[in-house]
Amino acid sequence: MPSRILIADDEPLFRTTTAKLLEQAGYDCECVADADAAMAKLRAEPFDLVLSDLNMPGNFKLELLRDQHENRRGVPIVVVTGVPSLPTAIDSIRLGIADYLLKPVKLDDLLVSVKRALDGASRNPAATGPRPDRAALAGLFPGLIGASPPMLELYEVLDRIAATNTNVLITGESGTGKEVVAEAIHRHSHRSEGPFQVIDCTAMPESLFEAMLFGHKKGAFTGAVTDSEGLLKQCDGGTAFFDELGELPLPLQAKLLRAVQQQTFMPVGSQKPVSVDTRFVCATNRDLAAEVEAGRFRQDLYYRLGVIHVELPPLRERGDDVHLLAERFLEELRPEHSPVRGFSEAAAAVLRGYRWPGNVRELRNVIERSVVLARGELIEPQDFPEDVRNAAERDEPVNLASGATGSTVPPPETAAAPDVAAKPVSGDGIDGVRLTLSPDLPRDEAMRIAERQYLLHLLREHAGNVSAAAQHAGLSRQGLHKIIRQHDLDVSQFRR
Repeated sequence: MPSRILIADDEPLFRTTTAKLLEQAGYDCECVADADAAMAKLRAEPFDLVLSDLNMPGNFKLELLRDQHENRRGVPIVVVTGVPSLPTAIDSIRLGIADYLLKPVKLDDLLVSVKRALDGASRNPAATGPRPDRAALAGLFPGLIGASPPMLELYEVLDRIAATNTNVLITGESGTGKEVVAEAIHRHSHRSEGPFQVIDCTAMPESLFEAMLFGHKKGAFTGAVTDSEGLLKQCDGGTAFFDELGELPLPLQAKLLRAVQQQTFMPVGSQKPVSVDTRFVCATNRDLAAEVEAGRFRQDLYYRLGVIHVELPPLRERGDDVHLLAERFLEELRPEHSPVRGFSEAAAAVLRGYRWPGNVRELRNVIERSVVLARGELIEPQDFPEDVRNAAERDEPVNLASGATGSTVPPPETAAAPDVAAKPVSGDGIDGVRLTLSPDLPRDEAMRIAERQYLLHLLREHAGNVSAAAQHAGLSRQGLHKIIRQHDLDVSQFRR
């Protein structure tokens, strides 16, 4: 019997044309115009897949997706939306959708997504059932090390992302492990048997980038003595990881956009397009939204590649993960007959106190150096570079007003207005706690309270819009997100 597909969309033309195309491909389709009707249909009749819009009556808060997720009906959902946004994309992924497509969607892309979702449900009926808890998810990504709350959250997001065919943009400070995360997504996806191709946008000359990426025909230019299929063709059926995407020159961005949108490209010197089935995962330490505003990065390419945005936490926010990573690096880098077996308590304290501006990469380099210089069984503080030893003693908090680390924080009476310091502050909208700032409070505690109150004010004023709040505060969106996590706030509770 043909698979039954429920199409939920408030656009009549999309419903009818999509149903007709899917029926021509051999599927049995039924259509509804809102989420309430879709949920009623799913309670009353069996369906094998749901094809759903996001912005339709009854689903503006993802009610249909939440209903499916909570009731564990085991019916995969493919989202097709004309109004993509990073918050709804991430929420949709976390609610277990099978794929996330953008309108206008090509028929071939839709058919591939539908078939993949149906095949995945038949191979693993429990895939849409209860997910393992966050701690258990760590075992799914053996290449990633860490058990801190930011890492447990990352594992959960990666588990959802990997199960889809959605393009992913990974951001974070230099050295946070973006390539490791990209490969983890690939290895945990249905493309794991296919190639994982790293394309470093800084490693190829601009004049040769197009030919190296898309391939070329013999004689297309001086030195082209044979045909070359190019890097994109080499990752057909797998994942293309574009590292340092923000460095890609503008002229090449337009050509990459075609490949991302249509999964086709034209080799240099050829008149015949080449088709591929490739997932795009990209990484950068640049703020691409700011690059778009400055005219250095194409907005359409940014939206196509950044359907899901994953920001990696810096090492200084990962607590005891520093020690876990240090132990792992010590085991990997220690020569076979080395007497070094671990870290002294003083050395461990230095590792915890340092802010790691170079993140995991810097930590690995420090451990490698220390293994060579250590004179006994334990690594001591003197085995670390001088800047690590000294800076660990000067660790300072983040200044919300500037978004900088290591900067001088103004005294509490400067950060908190006098009227706030003199009387109780109203409930914060999260836990209802009434706070009073007193001159007797320790400086750090007063600063924490003042920072939280300012943060709550920002989120209330901008109705939970992090981008608008960040712009008002003079911070990057990523920077404000970090501070929100530090105060354990739920942005969704501020949205109106």
